[in-house]
Amino acid sequence: METTENNIAIASEGKKIATIAYITFIGLIIAFVMNKDKEDSFATYHIKQSLGLAITGLALLVIGMIPFLGWIINILGIFVLLYMWVIGFMNAINEKESPVPFLGEKYKEWVKNM
Repeated sequence: METTENNIAIASEGKKIATIAYITFIGLIIAFVMNKDKEDSFATYHIKQSLGLAITGLALLVIGMIPFLGWIINILGIFVLLYMWVIGFMNAINEKESPVPFLGEKYKEWVKNM
Protein backbone atom coordinates (compact mmCIF):
# COMPACT_ATOMS: atom_id res chain seq x y z
CA MET A 1 0.00 0.00 0.00
CA GLU A 2 2.80 2.39 0.87
CA THR A 3 4.56 1.99 -2.51
CA THR A 4 1.33 2.91 -4.30
CA GLU A 5 1.12 6.12 -2.29
CA ASN A 6 4.79 6.85 -3.04
CA ASN A 7 4.20 6.29 -6.78
CA ILE A 8 1.23 8.66 -6.69
CA ALA A 9 3.30 11.30 -4.88
CA ILE A 10 6.13 10.93 -7.41
CA ALA A 11 3.68 11.16 -10.33
CA SER A 12 2.06 14.21 -8.73
CA GLU A 13 5.47 15.88 -8.40
CA GLY A 14 6.23 15.21 -12.07
CA LYS A 15 2.85 16.60 -13.09
CA LYS A 16 3.45 19.73 -11.01
CA ILE A 17 6.88 20.30 -12.58
CA ALA A 18 5.52 19.64 -16.09
CA THR A 19 2.71 22.13 -15.56
CA ILE A 20 5.06 24.80 -14.20
CA ALA A 21 7.23 24.41 -17.32
CA TYR A 22 4.47 25.93 -19.47
CA ILE A 23 3.93 29.00 -17.28
CA THR A 24 6.17 31.69 -18.83
CA PHE A 25 9.88 31.44 -19.50
CA ILE A 26 10.62 31.84 -15.80
CA GLY A 27 8.36 28.87 -15.09
CA LEU A 28 10.42 26.88 -17.59
CA ILE A 29 13.61 27.75 -15.72
CA ILE A 30 12.01 26.91 -12.35
CA ALA A 31 10.77 23.55 -13.71
CA PHE A 32 14.23 22.79 -15.08
CA VAL A 33 15.83 23.49 -11.68
CA MET A 34 13.13 21.52 -9.80
CA ASN A 35 13.60 18.52 -12.09
CA LYS A 36 17.41 18.60 -12.10
CA ASP A 37 17.79 16.24 -9.12
CA LYS A 38 14.60 14.22 -9.59
CA GLU A 39 14.97 13.64 -13.34
CA ASP A 40 11.31 12.67 -13.69
CA SER A 41 10.80 11.45 -17.27
CA PHE A 42 7.30 12.96 -17.56
CA ALA A 43 8.49 16.36 -16.36
CA THR A 44 11.57 16.19 -18.59
CA TYR A 45 9.40 15.46 -21.62
CA HIS A 46 7.22 18.52 -20.99
CA ILE A 47 10.19 20.73 -20.15
CA LYS A 48 11.62 19.86 -23.57
CA GLN A 49 8.30 20.63 -25.28
CA SER A 50 8.06 23.94 -23.43
CA LEU A 51 11.66 24.78 -24.33
CA GLY A 52 10.80 24.13 -27.98
CA LEU A 53 7.86 26.50 -27.70
CA ALA A 54 10.11 29.16 -26.14
CA ILE A 55 12.64 28.80 -28.96
CA THR A 56 9.83 29.07 -31.51
CA GLY A 57 8.59 32.20 -29.77
CA LEU A 58 12.06 33.75 -29.93
CA ALA A 59 12.28 32.89 -33.65
CA LEU A 60 8.93 34.58 -34.20
CA LEU A 61 10.20 37.64 -32.35
CA VAL A 62 13.17 37.87 -34.72
CA ILE A 63 10.99 37.30 -37.80
CA GLY A 64 8.63 40.02 -36.54
CA MET A 65 11.41 42.57 -36.97
CA ILE A 66 11.18 42.21 -40.75
CA PRO A 67 8.82 44.89 -42.08
CA PHE A 68 5.41 43.87 -43.44
CA LEU A 69 5.92 40.17 -44.36
CA GLY A 70 7.57 39.50 -41.01
CA TRP A 71 4.72 41.21 -39.22
CA ILE A 72 2.13 39.04 -40.98
CA ILE A 73 4.09 35.86 -40.23
CA ASN A 74 4.53 37.01 -36.63
CA ILE A 75 0.82 37.67 -36.10
CA LEU A 76 -0.19 34.30 -37.56
CA GLY A 77 2.65 32.60 -35.70
CA ILE A 78 1.50 33.97 -32.37
CA PHE A 79 -1.91 32.35 -32.80
CA VAL A 80 -0.34 29.03 -33.80
CA LEU A 81 2.13 29.25 -30.92
CA LEU A 82 -0.69 30.00 -28.48
CA TYR A 83 -2.63 26.98 -29.77
CA MET A 84 0.45 24.77 -29.37
CA TRP A 85 1.03 26.11 -25.85
CA VAL A 86 -2.57 25.38 -24.79
CA ILE A 87 -2.33 21.81 -26.09
CA GLY A 88 1.01 21.25 -24.33
CA PHE A 89 -0.31 22.73 -21.08
CA MET A 90 -3.44 20.56 -21.23
CA ASN A 91 -1.31 17.47 -21.94
CA ALA A 92 0.74 18.21 -18.81
CA ILE A 93 -2.37 18.71 -16.69
CA ASN A 94 -3.98 15.53 -18.05
CA GLU A 95 -0.72 13.58 -17.59
CA LYS A 96 -0.37 12.82 -21.30
CA GLU A 97 3.03 12.49 -22.86
CA SER A 98 2.14 13.55 -26.39
CA PRO A 99 3.90 16.18 -28.48
CA VAL A 100 2.46 19.60 -29.19
CA PRO A 101 0.93 19.95 -32.66
CA PHE A 102 3.01 20.85 -35.71
CA LEU A 103 6.53 20.97 -34.23
CA GLY A 104 6.35 18.70 -31.17
CA GLU A 105 8.17 15.81 -32.86
CA LYS A 106 10.89 18.21 -34.03
CA TYR A 107 11.25 19.58 -30.50
CA LYS A 108 12.01 16.06 -29.29
CA GLU A 109 14.82 15.81 -31.86
CA TRP A 110 16.20 19.32 -31.31
CA VAL A 111 16.51 19.09 -27.52
CA LYS A 112 17.13 15.36 -27.11
CA ASN A 113 20.52 15.88 -25.42
CA MET A 114 19.14 18.08 -22.67
